[in-house]
Amino acid sequence: MKTLLSVLFTPVVILFTTMDVLAAIKTKTIEYKQCDTVLGGYLAYNDAIKGKRPTVLVVHDWTGLQSFTKKRTEQLAKLGYVAFAADIYGKGIRPENIQESGTQAKIYRDNRSLMRDRVNAGVQVLQKYQLTDPKRIAAIGYCFGGGTVLELARTGANIQGVASFHSNLDTPNPEDAKNIKSKVLVLHGANDPFIPQEQVQGFEREMRQANVDWQLISYGGAVHSFTNPEAKNGPKGSLYNPTVEQRSWKAMRQFFAEIFR
Repeated sequence: MKTLLSVLFTPVVILFTTMDVLAAIKTKTIEYKQCDTVLGGYLAYNDAIKGKRPTVLVVHDWTGLQSFTKKRTEQLAKLGYVAFAADIYGKGIRPENIQESGTQAKIYRDNRSLMRDRVNAGVQVLQKYQLTDPKRIAAIGYCFGGGTVLELARTGANIQGVASFHSNLDTPNPEDAKNIKSKVLVLHGANDPFIPQEQVQGFEREMRQANVDWQLISYGGAVHSFTNPEAKNGPKGSLYNPTVEQRSWKAMRQFFAEIFR
Protein backbone atom coordinates (compact mmCIF):
# COMPACT_ATOMS: atom_id res chain seq x y z
CA MET A 1 0.00 0.00 0.00
CA LYS A 2 2.83 2.40 0.81
CA THR A 3 4.34 1.81 -2.64
CA LEU A 4 0.96 2.36 -4.31
CA LEU A 5 0.39 5.62 -2.44
CA SER A 6 3.86 6.82 -3.40
CA VAL A 7 3.09 6.20 -7.05
CA LEU A 8 -0.29 7.91 -6.81
CA PHE A 9 1.07 11.02 -5.15
CA THR A 10 4.21 11.42 -7.28
CA PRO A 11 2.42 13.31 -10.09
CA VAL A 12 1.04 15.73 -7.49
CA VAL A 13 4.54 16.46 -6.17
CA ILE A 14 5.81 17.03 -9.72
CA LEU A 15 2.85 19.29 -10.45
CA PHE A 16 3.46 21.47 -7.41
CA THR A 17 7.18 21.63 -8.13
CA THR A 18 6.42 22.82 -11.66
CA MET A 19 3.92 25.37 -10.35
CA ASP A 20 6.49 26.68 -7.86
CA VAL A 21 9.02 27.23 -10.66
CA LEU A 22 6.47 29.01 -12.85
CA ALA A 23 5.34 31.14 -9.93
CA ALA A 24 8.92 32.28 -9.45
CA ILE A 25 8.97 34.17 -12.78
CA LYS A 26 8.77 37.86 -11.97
CA THR A 27 8.00 40.55 -14.53
CA LYS A 28 7.86 44.31 -14.36
CA THR A 29 7.95 47.39 -16.54
CA ILE A 30 11.04 49.55 -16.18
CA GLU A 31 11.04 53.17 -17.29
CA TYR A 32 14.32 54.54 -18.55
CA LYS A 33 15.50 57.25 -20.89
CA GLN A 34 17.50 57.84 -24.03
CA CYS A 35 18.28 61.54 -23.86
CA ASP A 36 14.87 63.11 -23.07
CA THR A 37 12.75 60.28 -24.48
CA VAL A 38 11.03 58.08 -21.91
CA LEU A 39 11.10 54.38 -22.75
CA GLY A 40 9.18 51.52 -21.16
CA GLY A 41 11.06 48.21 -21.15
CA TYR A 42 9.88 44.83 -19.86
CA LEU A 43 11.99 42.79 -17.41
CA ALA A 44 11.58 39.10 -16.57
CA TYR A 45 13.61 36.83 -14.29
CA ASN A 46 13.28 33.71 -12.17
CA ASP A 47 13.16 34.74 -8.54
CA ALA A 48 14.02 31.20 -7.42
CA ILE A 49 17.53 31.60 -8.82
CA LYS A 50 19.88 33.50 -6.56
CA GLY A 51 22.81 35.68 -7.53
CA LYS A 52 24.04 37.19 -10.76
CA ARG A 53 23.40 35.33 -14.01
CA PRO A 54 23.68 35.66 -17.80
CA THR A 55 21.36 38.29 -19.23
CA VAL A 56 19.67 38.76 -22.57
CA LEU A 57 18.42 41.96 -24.18
CA VAL A 58 15.41 41.35 -26.43
CA VAL A 59 14.45 43.80 -29.20
CA HIS A 60 10.93 43.79 -30.57
CA ASP A 61 9.75 43.51 -34.17
CA TRP A 62 8.20 46.43 -36.05
CA THR A 63 4.95 46.17 -34.04
CA GLY A 64 6.75 47.46 -30.95
CA LEU A 65 7.05 46.00 -27.48
CA GLN A 66 3.88 43.96 -27.38
CA SER A 67 2.73 40.44 -26.46
CA PHE A 68 5.04 38.48 -28.79
CA THR A 69 8.19 40.11 -27.41
CA LYS A 70 7.01 39.85 -23.81
CA LYS A 71 6.37 36.14 -24.27
CA ARG A 72 9.91 35.62 -25.59
CA THR A 73 11.30 37.58 -22.67
CA GLU A 74 9.44 35.35 -20.22
CA GLN A 75 10.63 32.22 -22.04
CA LEU A 76 14.21 33.34 -21.55
CA ALA A 77 13.56 33.96 -17.86
CA LYS A 78 12.26 30.38 -17.55
CA LEU A 79 15.59 29.21 -18.96
CA GLY A 80 17.37 30.97 -16.09
CA TYR A 81 18.38 34.24 -17.74
CA VAL A 82 17.57 37.77 -16.73
CA ALA A 83 15.76 39.04 -19.83
CA PHE A 84 14.97 42.64 -20.66
CA ALA A 85 12.89 43.72 -23.64
CA ALA A 86 14.11 47.10 -24.79
CA ASP A 87 11.67 49.73 -26.01
CA ILE A 88 12.98 51.32 -29.19
CA TYR A 89 9.89 53.37 -30.10
CA GLY A 90 9.17 55.03 -26.76
CA LYS A 91 6.76 54.62 -23.86
CA GLY A 92 3.19 54.18 -25.05
CA ILE A 93 4.06 53.98 -28.74
CA ARG A 94 2.54 50.65 -29.76
CA PRO A 95 1.50 50.44 -33.42
CA GLU A 96 -1.95 49.00 -34.05
CA ASN A 97 -1.65 48.06 -37.73
CA ILE A 98 0.82 47.48 -40.55
CA GLN A 99 0.82 51.11 -41.61
CA GLU A 100 1.68 52.39 -38.13
CA SER A 101 4.32 49.70 -37.72
CA GLY A 102 5.94 50.66 -41.00
CA THR A 103 5.95 54.34 -40.08
CA GLN A 104 7.66 53.70 -36.74
CA ALA A 105 10.22 51.26 -38.11
CA LYS A 106 11.16 53.64 -40.91
CA ILE A 107 12.13 56.35 -38.41
CA TYR A 108 14.94 54.16 -37.06
CA ARG A 109 15.92 52.39 -40.26
CA ASP A 110 16.44 55.83 -41.81
CA ASN A 111 18.37 57.02 -38.76
CA ARG A 112 20.72 54.24 -37.68
CA SER A 113 22.46 56.53 -35.22
CA LEU A 114 19.19 56.97 -33.31
CA MET A 115 18.50 53.23 -33.56
CA ARG A 116 21.90 52.51 -32.06
CA ASP A 117 21.41 55.01 -29.26
CA ARG A 118 18.02 53.53 -28.36
CA VAL A 119 19.26 49.95 -28.20
CA ASN A 120 22.39 50.93 -26.29
CA ALA A 121 20.15 52.60 -23.71
CA GLY A 122 18.58 49.19 -23.14
CA VAL A 123 21.98 47.57 -22.74
CA GLN A 124 22.86 50.14 -20.10
CA VAL A 125 19.76 49.21 -18.10
CA LEU A 126 20.87 45.57 -18.09
CA GLN A 127 24.47 46.39 -17.24
CA LYS A 128 23.33 48.26 -14.13
CA TYR A 129 20.75 45.71 -13.03
CA GLN A 130 21.62 43.97 -9.76
CA LEU A 131 21.18 40.40 -11.08
CA THR A 132 23.23 40.90 -14.24
CA ASP A 133 26.58 39.23 -14.73
CA PRO A 134 28.21 42.04 -16.78
CA LYS A 135 30.61 39.59 -18.42
CA ARG A 136 27.74 37.50 -19.82
CA ILE A 137 25.35 39.66 -21.84
CA ALA A 138 23.74 38.86 -25.18
CA ALA A 139 21.12 40.52 -27.37
CA ILE A 140 18.50 38.99 -29.64
CA GLY A 141 15.96 40.55 -31.95
CA TYR A 142 13.13 39.70 -34.28
CA CYS A 143 12.60 41.24 -37.73
CA PHE A 144 13.16 44.98 -37.09
CA GLY A 145 14.71 44.00 -33.76
CA GLY A 146 17.14 41.59 -35.41
CA GLY A 147 18.46 44.36 -37.60
CA THR A 148 18.69 46.52 -34.49
CA VAL A 149 20.87 44.07 -32.54
CA LEU A 150 23.16 43.76 -35.57
CA GLU A 151 23.55 47.54 -35.46
CA LEU A 152 24.25 47.23 -31.75
CA ALA A 153 27.09 44.84 -32.52
CA ARG A 154 28.45 47.26 -35.12
CA THR A 155 28.78 49.95 -32.42
CA GLY A 156 31.38 47.79 -30.68
CA ALA A 157 29.12 47.10 -27.71
CA ASN A 158 30.87 45.17 -24.95
CA ILE A 159 28.61 42.12 -25.03
CA GLN A 160 29.27 38.47 -25.77
CA GLY A 161 26.90 37.80 -28.64
CA VAL A 162 23.95 38.89 -30.78
CA ALA A 163 21.37 36.72 -32.51
CA SER A 164 18.91 37.92 -35.13
CA PHE A 165 15.77 36.12 -36.27
CA HIS A 166 14.39 36.75 -39.79
CA SER A 167 15.80 40.28 -39.90
CA ASN A 168 17.18 42.72 -42.40
CA LEU A 169 20.95 42.38 -42.71
CA ASP A 170 21.85 45.64 -44.42
CA THR A 171 23.57 48.67 -42.94
CA PRO A 172 24.51 52.06 -44.38
CA ASN A 173 27.95 51.71 -42.79
CA PRO A 174 29.32 48.20 -43.46
CA GLU A 175 32.80 49.35 -42.51
CA ASP A 176 31.55 49.59 -38.90
CA ALA A 177 31.72 45.80 -38.73
CA LYS A 178 35.36 46.27 -37.78
CA ASN A 179 34.06 47.46 -34.38
CA ILE A 180 32.28 44.20 -33.61
CA LYS A 181 33.54 42.51 -30.43
CA SER A 182 30.75 39.95 -30.03
CA LYS A 183 29.95 36.72 -31.81
CA VAL A 184 27.13 36.95 -34.34
CA LEU A 185 24.37 34.46 -35.14
CA VAL A 186 21.87 35.09 -37.96
CA LEU A 187 18.81 32.84 -38.24
CA HIS A 188 17.41 33.42 -41.69
CA GLY A 189 14.50 32.19 -43.78
CA ALA A 190 15.95 31.02 -47.09
CA ASN A 191 12.76 32.04 -48.93
CA ASP A 192 12.30 35.40 -47.18
CA PRO A 193 11.06 37.74 -49.96
CA PHE A 194 11.96 40.84 -47.96
CA ILE A 195 15.66 40.00 -47.73
CA PRO A 196 17.07 39.71 -51.26
CA GLN A 197 20.01 37.43 -51.91
CA GLU A 198 22.18 40.46 -52.67
CA GLN A 199 21.62 41.64 -49.08
CA VAL A 200 22.60 38.25 -47.68
CA GLN A 201 25.74 38.22 -49.80
CA GLY A 202 26.56 41.77 -48.76
CA PHE A 203 26.26 40.82 -45.09
CA GLU A 204 28.49 37.78 -45.55
CA ARG A 205 31.09 39.92 -47.30
CA GLU A 206 30.89 42.51 -44.52
CA MET A 207 31.47 39.87 -41.85
CA ARG A 208 34.37 38.22 -43.69
CA GLN A 209 36.16 41.46 -44.42
CA ALA A 210 35.93 42.49 -40.74
CA ASN A 211 37.05 39.03 -39.56
CA VAL A 212 33.99 38.65 -37.33
CA ASP A 213 33.15 35.37 -35.58
CA TRP A 214 29.80 34.85 -37.31
CA GLN A 215 27.27 32.22 -38.34
CA LEU A 216 24.35 32.37 -40.74
CA ILE A 217 21.84 29.52 -40.66
CA SER A 218 19.48 29.54 -43.62
CA TYR A 219 16.27 27.53 -43.17
CA GLY A 220 14.89 26.05 -46.36
CA GLY A 221 11.25 26.85 -47.09
CA ALA A 222 11.02 29.51 -44.37
CA VAL A 223 9.90 33.04 -45.14
CA HIS A 224 9.69 36.19 -43.00
CA SER A 225 8.41 36.08 -39.38
CA PHE A 226 8.81 32.31 -39.13
CA THR A 227 8.92 32.48 -35.30
CA ASN A 228 5.70 34.44 -34.83
CA PRO A 229 2.38 32.53 -34.49
CA GLU A 230 0.55 35.75 -35.31
CA ALA A 231 2.11 35.65 -38.79
CA LYS A 232 -0.42 33.00 -39.80
CA ASN A 233 -2.62 35.89 -40.88
CA GLY A 234 0.11 38.40 -41.60
CA PRO A 235 1.12 40.15 -44.83
CA LYS A 236 2.10 38.10 -47.85
CA GLY A 237 5.67 36.85 -47.52
CA SER A 238 5.35 36.40 -43.74
CA LEU A 239 4.32 33.04 -42.34
CA TYR A 240 4.75 31.20 -39.06
CA ASN A 241 6.70 27.96 -39.33
CA PRO A 242 6.59 25.99 -36.05
CA THR A 243 9.32 23.56 -37.12
CA VAL A 244 11.75 26.33 -38.01
CA GLU A 245 10.77 28.24 -34.89
CA GLN A 246 11.89 25.27 -32.78
CA ARG A 247 15.08 24.78 -34.80
CA SER A 248 16.07 28.42 -34.53
CA TRP A 249 15.32 28.56 -30.79
CA LYS A 250 17.50 25.49 -30.30
CA ALA A 251 20.28 27.14 -32.33
CA MET A 252 20.03 30.24 -30.14
CA ARG A 253 20.31 28.13 -26.99
CA GLN A 254 23.40 26.37 -28.34
CA PHE A 255 24.87 29.78 -29.17
CA PHE A 256 24.23 30.96 -25.60
CA ALA A 257 25.83 27.80 -24.20
CA GLU A 258 28.96 28.70 -26.14
CA ILE A 259 29.21 32.40 -25.35
CA PHE A 260 28.17 32.10 -21.70
CA ARG A 261 30.75 29.51 -20.65
